[in-house]
Amino acid sequence: MAKELKKVNVVTVGVGFMGGVTLAECAKAGLSVVGLERGAPRGLEDFLEIHDEWRYAINYGLMQDLSKETITFRNSESMPALPMRRLGSFCLGDGLGGAGVHWNAMNYRFKPYDFQIKTLTEERYGKNKIGPDYQLQDYPLTYDEMEPYFTQFEYAIGVSGTPGPFDGKRSKPWPMPPLAKTPAMKLFEESTKNLGYHPYPIPAAIASEPYTTSDGMQLNPCQYCGYCERFACEYDAKAQPTNTFIPAAMKTGNCEIRCHCNVVEILHKNGKASGVRYVNTLTQEEFIQPADVVVLSSYVLNNAKLLMTSKIGTMYDPKTGKGTLGKGYCYQITPGASVFLKEPLNLYAGAGALGMVIDDFNADAFDHSNLDFIHGGSIALAQTGKRPIGTNPTPSGTPRWGADFKKQSTHYFNRTLGVGSQGASMPHKHNFLDLDPTYKDAYGLPLLRMTYNFTDHDKALFSFISKKIEEIVKGMNPESIAVKGMIKDYNIVPYQTTHNTGGTITGKSPEDSVVNSYMQHWDAENLFVVGAGNFTHNGGCNPTGTVGALAFRCAEGIIKYARKGGMLA
Repeated sequence: MAKELKKVNVVTVGVGFMGGVTLAECAKAGLSVVGLERGAPRGLEDFLEIHDEWRYAINYGLMQDLSKETITFRNSESMPALPMRRLGSFCLGDGLGGAGVHWNAMNYRFKPYDFQIKTLTEERYGKNKIGPDYQLQDYPLTYDEMEPYFTQFEYAIGVSGTPGPFDGKRSKPWPMPPLAKTPAMKLFEESTKNLGYHPYPIPAAIASEPYTTSDGMQLNPCQYCGYCERFACEYDAKAQPTNTFIPAAMKTGNCEIRCHCNVVEILHKNGKASGVRYVNTLTQEEFIQPADVVVLSSYVLNNAKLLMTSKIGTMYDPKTGKGTLGKGYCYQITPGASVFLKEPLNLYAGAGALGMVIDDFNADAFDHSNLDFIHGGSIALAQTGKRPIGTNPTPSGTPRWGADFKKQSTHYFNRTLGVGSQGASMPHKHNFLDLDPTYKDAYGLPLLRMTYNFTDHDKALFSFISKKIEEIVKGMNPESIAVKGMIKDYNIVPYQTTHNTGGTITGKSPEDSVVNSYMQHWDAENLFVVGAGNFTHNGGCNPTGTVGALAFRCAEGIIKYARKGGMLA
């Protein structure tokens, strides 16, 4: 029988960036808060002088254990769904800090167009620009209304950069100047400028100089070691929940964080949540944590699953289009090209968000009148650091093994650049999340089932962006290039991006969304659900900056609710 614990004001399910923001803001406001994290505790001391590529980059040392929790996947409703047995298309985080520990720290804002995509698309191109099967929907907030929350997040984590020419208006500059500009970045900058485009440094949640966050946390200048992606930062240069929001919450004295706590149910009755039931993953003991407010702040897929297994909300039905829970799942497309250079560069040095980008073909910065898609994608060169195990680039025609492969691999290790894009994804009526009727997790709960495939819109955008990338890389004076092939059906492997969105979308009414503009659940006023699942579509860049802004908006709503109660306007 589950042991019932002392009631608290707020409990969060998951302690990554979203949980961290919630815990810190609510604890600073004087609320008693508990963060439940199903993974292990982690901190700077665990990563000092550990550049273990095999453990972290190849064997996913910071990622979710798929033998205990995974998803099933299919391309369409007519196909059987099978469990994802190894990480590939995306890398789900695990442990204290979640995916915010192993991220690359590219910290963009979505464009003003993203927040009013349906309205602005119809105003410029008319209704049904991309057909009736796409479910375009505005956010309940405009960019201008979201801007203060963007600023809060950026100053709380420390972002190095300079405003892009197609960005929305800002109330403050980026907190720090950009990271260093490398020779590789200059090649991209020169090529794009020669084509009339507008390159600028990728905004990086990585300190370019000593920085003190708005919560008083000290970050140190980046060492450009090349171990950001899939790794934790050993220098406290990359912003992570473990060196920003979590210590800010803990120093208030109002916060408790419990690791190895897997939440299996949201307890609720008569339109309100009363708390959560969780299992200690080490002892298998069950506990009930009562709370005035329950916040789902884990990853997109886990938030949606927990609502479904707890029977909160109305499941989306692709046949009728009714229901909202699970609706609007989106991903991204990733066209790109490899550039083989004549002369070597020091590409082993780098950082997760070190690079140059253009937004000339992102959002609605260009005319789509004669195109079969809307939106677009950023195009960037990122110098994340070449690592010896995972980096074996060779030109077309090179044998896959043997002496010639070894020779070419060694030769091109420091002579190969990648230019790629993250193309926006529009919600489609046949792309959605629900519960699998066959497979269960280690706790006896149904696995989340993903039904997803690339759409005609995705393919048209991929083709368009690929041509732009090819144009750019040809201007970088390469020895040769290799352009990524055209997409067909989506597959759960290989890696693409960990930018899953939708399923718990935000909106203006219960008929079009799961949560309101404060991420407050329409069906349970003291339940808040925050993350990229709130996105009404996926954008043309990394999502974390926008997710962070939504988290500050959500935290504001929780504090208002704690004081006044009721549904928030």
